[in-house]
Amino acid sequence: MKVLITGFEPFGGEEINPSWKAVERLPESIGGARLIKHRLPVTFRGVREILPRLIVEERPDVVIMTGQAGGRPNVTVERVAINVMDSKMPDNEGFAPEDEPVFEGAPAAYFATLPIKAIVAALRRENIPAAVSNTAGTYVCNAAMFTALHTIAVAGMETRAGFIHVPFIHEQALEKPRPSMALETITRAFEVAVRTSLEV
Repeated sequence: MKVLITGFEPFGGEEINPSWKAVERLPESIGGARLIKHRLPVTFRGVREILPRLIVEERPDVVIMTGQAGGRPNVTVERVAINVMDSKMPDNEGFAPEDEPVFEGAPAAYFATLPIKAIVAALRRENIPAAVSNTAGTYVCNAAMFTALHTIAVAGMETRAGFIHVPFIHEQALEKPRPSMALETITRAFEVAVRTSLEV
């Protein structure tokens, strides 16, 4: 069994991205499955090039992508990815698309195939604030989730995939009064998500 788990590089003026910092701290295996960790660029082009190659080459049983959603107070497991790229804030290559598809001719949306409700329930049992989110936005996180699910669908794979957003960590919120969570808690949340995705 293999689990591909990704985090992102920093963006939006931040010096760190808690998603990748937490992924880095994960063990090499969870629940008997080997973890394949990969840091993604915060670029629309990058995720659309890198994720398909990783998924087809590695053929993981589970794909869990993670990213920062500064301002959200809890861990949010995404339900749906839409075929839209739209952002006033440029990505890390300076690209700011407006109403463009992630992939021409692809479906309008894909639902996550991870057990999202079970993951949220498991997180709450661990006293980790968590909820299902019905929008991954229209920035690079959504593009990554859509890309992974589209790649899996086109390849006819049975891989389960989805996306988890996390809040700022405490050090990011020192100068701004926004919700934050301990890095240790986010790391534990990812462990729980991987284990639940393998078991349910």
